[in-house]
Amino acid sequence: MADPAVDIEGPPNPSGALQTAKDLFSGAAGGIAQVLIGQPFDIVKVRLQTSTAYPSAAAAALSIYKNEGALAFYKGTLTPLLGIGACVSIQFGAFHSARRYLEDRKSSSSPQLSYTEYYAAGAFAGIANSVISGPIEHVRIRLQTQPHGPARLYHGPWDCVRKLSAQGGLKGIYRGEAVTVLREAQAYGVWFLAFEWLMNADAARNHVSRKEVPSYKVAFYGGLAGEALWLASYPLDVVKSKMQTDGFGKDQRYRTMRDCFAQTWRAEGMRGFWKGIGPTLLRAMPVSAGTFAVVEMTMRAIN
Repeated sequence: MADPAVDIEGPPNPSGALQTAKDLFSGAAGGIAQVLIGQPFDIVKVRLQTSTAYPSAAAAALSIYKNEGALAFYKGTLTPLLGIGACVSIQFGAFHSARRYLEDRKSSSSPQLSYTEYYAAGAFAGIANSVISGPIEHVRIRLQTQPHGPARLYHGPWDCVRKLSAQGGLKGIYRGEAVTVLREAQAYGVWFLAFEWLMNADAARNHVSRKEVPSYKVAFYGGLAGEALWLASYPLDVVKSKMQTDGFGKDQRYRTMRDCFAQTWRAEGMRGFWKGIGPTLLRAMPVSAGTFAVVEMTMRAIN
């Protein structure tokens, strides 16, 4: 991609450990907002991805409400509430660290990053995040898809971790990690790229600095970036969900990531890689808008 046409002022860029700490804190605040907004949408998405029992997102949501109650939409929330805050903290901390690293190596005549470099910084953030997002999402998905009531398999996140460890050790906890790394790199490369492009374009169009872009526009651009994230990475997410709800030992259906892709293609064709995209895109706009708005406003407040 070509370099941006104009040099737009980016986020405040003091160097050192203090700025990294501010990036991490802002990301953690955004992560909490992300979980509270997005969890009900997420459980519907996972049920659609991993089961053929629901003909639509509305049917899945109605079934969950009727059979499990309203609180079921927040099944498994403790894990992401603790973990996603850390994940989003890492995403923004790693992205801005990579951005500063790349900016420091640009020539003074062309200090602005290209959008290819923004994508690379976002992909680095996704890969860094995958170390903890893989097991966190694995536990969350197991809790979201387990039977309701007395037939449930896990009595909370820590019981789930213990049982996954007993069945497969560390490898069991990190089930689906290869496809998680690929998804995270692609997803967050596109996420940060889309947001930075939209923010820079607005600042250039209105001849203002980035910090003068109104908060409602920050939220809107963040929401659009969330749509781009999922459209760019959804098939990888479907494979990840299938692998992370798979059995162990003789009950294991998918031996590898490639095997999961192949079986999904044979059984469902291209449509199988996009099951649940509707509620996911519906969720993406408010969740990503809230995340970027909270992060950006927090960064403006503390910088």
